[in-house]
Amino acid sequence: MGLLDFKVPNFKFPKLKMKDIENIEEVNVEIDPNKIVDKNKKHEYYPGTNYSTIKEIFMQSKEKYKDNIFVLEKREHKEPFKEIKYSEFCNDVIYLGTAITKFLNMKDERVVIIGETSYNWYISYMALLCGAGMAVPIDKELPANEIENLIKRSKATAVIYSEKKEEVISKLEDKLPGVKYFIKMYSENKVQGRNIGLNYLLEEGKKIVESGDDSFLKIEIDPEEFKILIFTSGTTSQSKGVKICNRNLAENINSVRPYVKIYQTDRFFSVLPLHHTYESTIGFLLPFESGCSIAICEGLKHIVPNLQEAKPTVLLAVPLLIENLHKKINKSIEKSGKAPIVNSMIHVTNALKTVGVDLKRKIFKEILDNLGGNLRIIVSAAAPIDPKVGKWVQDIGIMFLQGYGLTETAPIAALTPDFDTRVGSAGKAVLPDEIKINNPNENGEGEVWIKGKTVMLGYYENEEATKEVMNDGWFNAGDIGYLDKDGFLYITGRSKNVIVTQNGKNIYPEELELMLGKIPEIKECMVYGKEIEGKKELLLSVKVIPSYEDIEELHGKDLSEEEVKKIIWDEIKKINRQVTSYKAIKNLEIKNDEFEKTTTMKIKRFAEIKKDKISK
Repeated sequence: MGLLDFKVPNFKFPKLKMKDIENIEEVNVEIDPNKIVDKNKKHEYYPGTNYSTIKEIFMQSKEKYKDNIFVLEKREHKEPFKEIKYSEFCNDVIYLGTAITKFLNMKDERVVIIGETSYNWYISYMALLCGAGMAVPIDKELPANEIENLIKRSKATAVIYSEKKEEVISKLEDKLPGVKYFIKMYSENKVQGRNIGLNYLLEEGKKIVESGDDSFLKIEIDPEEFKILIFTSGTTSQSKGVKICNRNLAENINSVRPYVKIYQTDRFFSVLPLHHTYESTIGFLLPFESGCSIAICEGLKHIVPNLQEAKPTVLLAVPLLIENLHKKINKSIEKSGKAPIVNSMIHVTNALKTVGVDLKRKIFKEILDNLGGNLRIIVSAAAPIDPKVGKWVQDIGIMFLQGYGLTETAPIAALTPDFDTRVGSAGKAVLPDEIKINNPNENGEGEVWIKGKTVMLGYYENEEATKEVMNDGWFNAGDIGYLDKDGFLYITGRSKNVIVTQNGKNIYPEELELMLGKIPEIKECMVYGKEIEGKKELLLSVKVIPSYEDIEELHGKDLSEEEVKKIIWDEIKKINRQVTSYKAIKNLEIKNDEFEKTTTMKIKRFAEIKKDKISK
């Protein structure tokens, strides 16, 4: 959502020496016949939950986990993480909810939340979900005119914003007469016109609660009522508003629980933007329900030191981040000269695991220590990932899960269970949702349709758009995929991105991009159909951002642009030999600037194609 020139952070790992891997012969391997993996044994689902609102979850966690650590946050970079318990968090939610409903007299009004991930973001969202009003999380990376547009479109009467957005918000105040209050996070400021500090509201709310007012806790939530408005990552300036209810979010929690075992001791690492449902639902509400803690990453450039300090067990990520970690770690291993023995030990430890001996975390301890030492699950979602990377994650001893969904499913529609991970699949339909393939072709591929309790109420003020995607209770996700015999979903493309040849053949760019992504000399790429004047047939083209670091390492320094282009083209020709002729790429364009992206790091294809047309 919005334009974000996302640059892959330059993660820095110390040189890996892989000493432990040399001592493998010293390990005493004892095979336990009771732990031998039986691939035919059917695993039972974990116990599920049956929440209908987030407030039910709030009331449970408030009592059940009050002494647990909930949030770890750094307000200053050089300081250690500050630990905040469930009891303090839940009290602050009650104080803020009471202040909004009683002190500001704004019960049930619409409130925009905009800012980087923070403790104040969490309490604002939770207070609104628990009855203070309607939550409207928006992308902090949007330009000022789009922020203004969404505040107006949502009919918000309050804006909660972070310190870093103060300059933008102050410039918009006069253009937003409908907003009663601009609430600044972490501020002690009393009411000054329409401006007020969030910390001041907490204090006022606390006074009201301590006087005996428990009205906020008594607010009843209608599970089906439209209470969350989330704007999608639109490829046009007019992004859609998705209407979400409490039931949608609660059902996400209910549906994940049977597939993944989560412990109170788990610590989630928050690195993705909170306005996106993937992070706000699975990275915030799920761990809150489970009694876990959340460590807030300071920013992309701090990922590695933050991982090492916070020592999380669960990382929610997008493919670009996981692929970059994979690339950097393996480069370091290659420089150590231990790549052959590491690869050999991956095969050995995989074989041992099938007979009940799991030595991965011992053998690959040095790699895992660079990621904090405790990481046990990495979840990839929001875009396709190279299965080779997912397999590598599992090979070094971390469980690799894939999720699938959209803002319209708030967001999880499918997930790979931790007892049947199937790297490469987007997962099975979460319980009790259903997924079907509409009008499958001869290969079983067709549009992915979803039905269930996680599906949105509809699009905000856009009945026509709602009718386009809803069919007798089924939501057309806009993706192309197929289901295997066990009901696992495989996504092969996006219906809106499909390139149709004059012969009626369909080309899905994502399929080719995954193949091209394996070329070291390519940092990022986008496959598309290029319009050629005077011709009906689109020219299958690819825009490539070269990986100059890899090119220099593999082919030498000071290469001309033409030499770089030839090196990449020669690699693309090798890919062309692996696909049918109509899928062969015919044109290469070297791109010297960043792709426009959403905050979940998806390339905004239509924006890039539009640039191509303008430059003609």
